[in-house]
Amino acid sequence: MSDLLGTEAEDAIPEPPAPEGPGLFGMGAPAAPKPAPPPVSNQPYRVLARKYRPSTFSELVGQDALVRTLRNAFASNRVAHAFMLTGVRGVGKTTTARIIARALNCIGVDGQGGPTPEPCGVCANCTAILTDRHPDVVELDAASNNGVDDVRELREAVRFRPSMARFKIYILDEVHMLSSAAFNALLKTLEEPPPAVKFIFATTELRKVPATILSRCQTFHLPRVPQATLRAHYGAICGHEGVTAEDEALAIIARAADGSVRDGLSLLDQAIALSAGRVTTTAVQDMLGLADRTLVLDALEAALRGDLPTLLAALDRAHERGAEPAVLLADMLELVHTLTRLNAVPSLAKDGALPEHERTRGAALAASLSVPVLGRAWQMLIKGVPEVQEAPDRRIALEMVMIRLAHVSDMPTPGDLVRRLTEGGAMPAPRPAPAPAGGGTTLRAVAGGAPVAAVPAPKSWQDVVALAADADPMLHAMLLHEVQPVSLAPGRVDIVPRPAAPRDVAARLSAMLERATGARWMVGISRAEAAPTLAEQSRAADADRLAAARAEPFVQAILQAFPGAEIMKVRDTGADRYGLSGPAALTGAAATPDNLPDFAPPDAMPAWDDDEAPPED
Repeated sequence: MSDLLGTEAEDAIPEPPAPEGPGLFGMGAPAAPKPAPPPVSNQPYRVLARKYRPSTFSELVGQDALVRTLRNAFASNRVAHAFMLTGVRGVGKTTTARIIARALNCIGVDGQGGPTPEPCGVCANCTAILTDRHPDVVELDAASNNGVDDVRELREAVRFRPSMARFKIYILDEVHMLSSAAFNALLKTLEEPPPAVKFIFATTELRKVPATILSRCQTFHLPRVPQATLRAHYGAICGHEGVTAEDEALAIIARAADGSVRDGLSLLDQAIALSAGRVTTTAVQDMLGLADRTLVLDALEAALRGDLPTLLAALDRAHERGAEPAVLLADMLELVHTLTRLNAVPSLAKDGALPEHERTRGAALAASLSVPVLGRAWQMLIKGVPEVQEAPDRRIALEMVMIRLAHVSDMPTPGDLVRRLTEGGAMPAPRPAPAPAGGGTTLRAVAGGAPVAAVPAPKSWQDVVALAADADPMLHAMLLHEVQPVSLAPGRVDIVPRPAAPRDVAARLSAMLERATGARWMVGISRAEAAPTLAEQSRAADADRLAAARAEPFVQAILQAFPGAEIMKVRDTGADRYGLSGPAALTGAAATPDNLPDFAPPDAMPAWDDDEAPPED
């Protein structure tokens, strides 16, 4: 076809064929044109924490109790005028506040709806709140608006009705940062706000909020999100993003998040950028400066077994992989806690949340250790935390902490030492050994061959009770308060236990006397009339001394000279540790001392002259 000028149309002209072979100047064929780059989006990148921020109650992660309560409140039209949301960072406090604001102001697709727990997300109010541009939803940062003048402006603003929404919503984040005067200025408005005003407070430190504020709000405690829930949530997000992630890598991120959804999403965002589309365990460990959990278990097991070469080699490998010493020590503390739980409750090894090596190797290691050994390891590691943090070289400090832990691996615990000294080595004699004539001590054999001095046989009930003071404090308390003595002879004691005394008090007393004296003792339960307990005899002796002191003329003169003065306690320097001047009574008679010395202070004046005889009774 031809145009108006008689030339052929442009689309009718065929394209020239592609040149073949070398060109005019011997050059090769021209290179094929490069493919056009993919179109670049004009929208800025949104981080995962913002992109996957929940917009409805059903999308909240790990807050089932809160969601159920708010749903029921909307269904029954019992929505409070003030809410207090508290919890650690990143669990959804501000997100929940925005969802409540949308639920209160949603008008539905047809514009006729009312407050609902399922906001539509398409009406004018929902879209404006989602984009943070609604004039009736005011979000304030209490850290920068914490003065009484700011609260005064808020009080003036709540007097006006909402401009376009059903309710005017005030969201105050980090409300604990308000000053005391600001809190006080808010009390009356918070207690009786206008019908169209709702307050939603969020805080991470609930204890700093005055009780007068809390009493005017419905408080919701948002708990930390469990690791299993976080791991599943992060896996679903990786699926939406088209990213492949290893289960162990997601488990490490969920553990590092410490119950915070936002913290874990920030770590996942970083891991995706680092791994170029495939999140691997090694990449996450390198990103967080962590050691392999298997390597941590190897190092801890070597330390608890006292294997220093294996321990130092494991620490060197962790250092080569870039593990921070403080993080490595924290991982060991967490592992000791896990081993202690497995030792206390072996069925926890079936928990799928634990890594495979902790459920197998960890359970076997926990079964081979005792709670005192694990407790000692915990104490040594926890005391090493400030050492590692304050040391000029943290790697050296960590090695010193672990070497100390390995050094005590073959040492008995304090409980084992006491058991070996009191029970494990004692060899009872076949028959009672005769007491030496001179009243000296005897020797008894113990395991290890070293003779140990045995105490002389007790001659009074006080001596029997005193032997238990160091050997068995619980038995000593029972003998002092709940056991009445009847008779005491070489190798035999008869007692009358009171109902509060344990049933094995006789057996425990016999074993204690045998360990202390090296001779067998028979302890019988008698039905005969018994003397009062040693504690009762001690109190009776104190009362007698006090009465004797009050009867002294010199003391009476002092009391008359100082009206209102009282004798609080009389101390007898010749009494034993139980306040008795002689052997304790072993019969049913009253426990009164026979030869109570006359009482008088060292500097007291005599009541009569030398040439006068003392008054006769």
